[in-house]
Amino acid sequence: MEEADEENEWDHRISAGVKEGLADWIRIDEAAAALKMIRRHKAPGLSGLVAEMIQTTGDIGTQRILDLYNGIVKEGCIPENWKSSVVLPIYKGKGYPVECGSDRGIKFFEHAMKMVERIFEDRIRQQIDTDDMQFGFIYIYIRLFHHKGSKEQ
Repeated sequence: MEEADEENEWDHRISAGVKEGLADWIRIDEAAAALKMIRRHKAPGLSGLVAEMIQTTGDIGTQRILDLYNGIVKEGCIPENWKSSVVLPIYKGKGYPVECGSDRGIKFFEHAMKMVERIFEDRIRQQIDTDDMQFGFIYIYIRLFHHKGSKEQ
Protein backbone atom coordinates (compact mmCIF):
# COMPACT_ATOMS: atom_id res chain seq x y z
CA MET A 1 0.00 0.00 0.00
CA GLU A 2 1.41 3.40 -1.00
CA GLU A 3 1.57 6.47 1.20
CA ALA A 4 -1.13 9.02 0.37
CA ASP A 5 1.14 11.98 1.23
CA GLU A 6 4.17 10.77 -0.69
CA GLU A 7 6.54 13.55 -1.69
CA ASN A 8 8.03 13.86 -5.16
CA GLU A 9 11.76 14.36 -5.49
CA TRP A 10 12.70 18.03 -5.82
CA ASP A 11 15.11 18.87 -8.64
CA HIS A 12 16.33 22.00 -6.75
CA ARG A 13 15.61 24.28 -9.71
CA ILE A 14 14.15 27.61 -8.66
CA SER A 15 12.75 29.85 -11.36
CA ALA A 16 11.88 32.84 -9.16
CA GLY A 17 14.31 35.13 -7.44
CA VAL A 18 14.15 35.86 -3.75
CA LYS A 19 12.57 39.17 -2.87
CA GLU A 20 13.94 40.72 0.27
CA GLY A 21 12.97 43.81 2.18
CA LEU A 22 9.66 45.57 2.53
CA ALA A 23 6.73 44.85 0.25
CA ASP A 24 5.89 47.45 -2.35
CA TRP A 25 3.08 49.86 -1.53
CA ILE A 26 -0.31 48.74 -2.76
CA ARG A 27 -1.46 50.80 -5.72
CA ILE A 28 -4.93 52.29 -6.20
CA ASP A 29 -5.53 50.14 -9.29
CA GLU A 30 -4.82 46.97 -7.26
CA ALA A 31 -7.28 48.03 -4.56
CA ALA A 32 -9.94 48.94 -7.14
CA ALA A 33 -9.49 45.62 -8.97
CA ALA A 34 -9.75 43.62 -5.73
CA LEU A 35 -12.87 45.55 -4.74
CA LYS A 36 -14.43 44.87 -8.12
CA MET A 37 -13.76 41.12 -7.84
CA ILE A 38 -15.38 40.63 -4.42
CA ARG A 39 -18.59 38.69 -4.73
CA ARG A 40 -21.68 40.68 -3.86
CA HIS A 41 -24.44 39.79 -1.40
CA LYS A 42 -22.15 37.96 1.03
CA ALA A 43 -22.51 38.02 4.79
CA PRO A 44 -20.15 40.43 6.59
CA GLY A 45 -17.54 39.70 9.21
CA LEU A 46 -17.66 41.09 12.76
CA SER A 47 -17.41 44.73 11.62
CA GLY A 48 -20.56 44.49 9.52
CA LEU A 49 -18.72 46.16 6.61
CA VAL A 50 -19.51 44.59 3.23
CA ALA A 51 -17.85 45.23 -0.12
CA GLU A 52 -20.99 46.91 -1.48
CA MET A 53 -20.59 49.67 1.13
CA ILE A 54 -17.04 50.42 -0.04
CA GLN A 55 -18.08 50.19 -3.70
CA THR A 56 -20.89 52.70 -3.12
CA THR A 57 -18.46 55.32 -1.80
CA GLY A 58 -16.54 55.32 -5.11
CA ASP A 59 -13.04 56.80 -5.24
CA ILE A 60 -13.20 58.06 -1.64
CA GLY A 61 -13.88 54.57 -0.27
CA THR A 62 -11.23 53.02 -2.50
CA GLN A 63 -8.68 55.57 -1.26
CA ARG A 64 -9.61 54.87 2.38
CA ILE A 65 -9.24 51.13 1.90
CA LEU A 66 -5.93 51.74 0.08
CA ASP A 67 -4.68 53.74 3.08
CA LEU A 68 -5.66 50.85 5.36
CA TYR A 69 -3.87 48.32 3.14
CA ASN A 70 -0.69 50.38 2.95
CA GLY A 71 -0.80 50.62 6.74
CA ILE A 72 -0.79 46.81 6.78
CA VAL A 73 2.20 46.78 4.43
CA LYS A 74 4.03 49.38 6.57
CA GLU A 75 3.36 47.66 9.89
CA GLY A 76 3.76 44.12 8.55
CA CYS A 77 0.64 42.81 10.27
CA ILE A 78 -3.10 42.73 9.85
CA PRO A 79 -5.51 44.45 12.24
CA GLU A 80 -6.23 42.42 15.40
CA ASN A 81 -9.98 42.39 14.80
CA TRP A 82 -9.43 40.69 11.42
CA LYS A 83 -8.04 37.67 13.25
CA SER A 84 -11.49 36.89 14.62
CA SER A 85 -14.41 35.57 12.64
CA VAL A 86 -17.95 34.37 13.17
CA VAL A 87 -18.53 30.64 12.82
CA LEU A 88 -22.10 29.63 12.14
CA PRO A 89 -22.96 25.93 12.41
CA ILE A 90 -25.21 24.76 9.58
CA TYR A 91 -27.14 21.51 9.97
CA LYS A 92 -26.19 19.06 7.20
CA GLY A 93 -29.64 17.49 7.12
CA LYS A 94 -28.58 14.13 8.41
CA GLY A 95 -28.00 12.72 11.86
CA TYR A 96 -29.27 14.17 15.12
CA PRO A 97 -29.26 18.01 14.92
CA VAL A 98 -27.76 18.61 18.38
CA GLU A 99 -24.71 16.37 17.75
CA CYS A 100 -21.53 18.17 16.70
CA GLY A 101 -20.95 15.92 13.68
CA SER A 102 -24.33 16.79 12.19
CA ASP A 103 -23.32 20.30 11.14
CA ARG A 104 -20.59 22.10 9.29
CA GLY A 105 -19.20 25.46 10.18
CA ILE A 106 -19.39 28.47 7.89
CA LYS A 107 -16.89 31.23 8.69
CA PHE A 108 -17.68 34.87 8.01
CA PHE A 109 -14.53 36.88 7.31
CA GLU A 110 -14.01 40.59 6.87
CA HIS A 111 -14.56 41.66 3.26
CA ALA A 112 -11.64 44.09 3.48
CA MET A 113 -9.39 41.20 4.50
CA LYS A 114 -10.55 39.11 1.53
CA MET A 115 -9.65 41.99 -0.77
CA VAL A 116 -6.14 42.51 0.58
CA GLU A 117 -5.56 38.74 0.42
CA ARG A 118 -6.48 38.84 -3.26
CA ILE A 119 -3.95 41.63 -3.85
CA PHE A 120 -1.18 39.67 -2.11
CA GLU A 121 -2.18 36.49 -3.96
CA ASP A 122 -1.98 38.28 -7.32
CA ARG A 123 1.45 39.64 -6.43
CA ILE A 124 2.72 36.20 -5.43
CA ARG A 125 1.34 34.62 -8.60
CA GLN A 126 3.20 37.20 -10.72
CA GLN A 127 6.48 36.08 -9.15
CA ILE A 128 6.18 32.29 -9.28
CA ASP A 129 6.03 29.62 -11.92
CA THR A 130 4.33 26.30 -11.33
CA ASP A 131 5.05 23.17 -13.31
CA ASP A 132 3.44 19.78 -13.81
CA MET A 133 4.89 18.52 -10.51
CA GLN A 134 3.28 21.29 -8.45
CA PHE A 135 0.09 20.40 -6.65
CA GLY A 136 0.09 22.39 -3.40
CA PHE A 137 0.17 25.88 -4.90
CA ILE A 138 -2.27 25.75 -7.76
CA TYR A 139 -4.76 28.41 -8.77
CA ILE A 140 -7.55 27.94 -6.26
CA TYR A 141 -7.08 30.11 -3.17
CA ILE A 142 -4.12 31.09 -1.09
CA ARG A 143 -5.16 31.78 2.45
CA LEU A 144 -2.48 34.05 3.82
CA PHE A 145 -4.22 34.77 7.10
CA HIS A 146 -6.62 31.85 7.47
CA HIS A 147 -6.03 28.47 8.99
CA LYS A 148 -6.07 25.39 6.81
CA GLY A 149 -9.56 23.94 6.57
CA SER A 150 -11.49 27.13 7.27
CA LYS A 151 -14.56 27.69 5.12
CA GLU A 152 -14.95 31.10 3.49
CA GLN A 153 -18.40 32.69 3.29
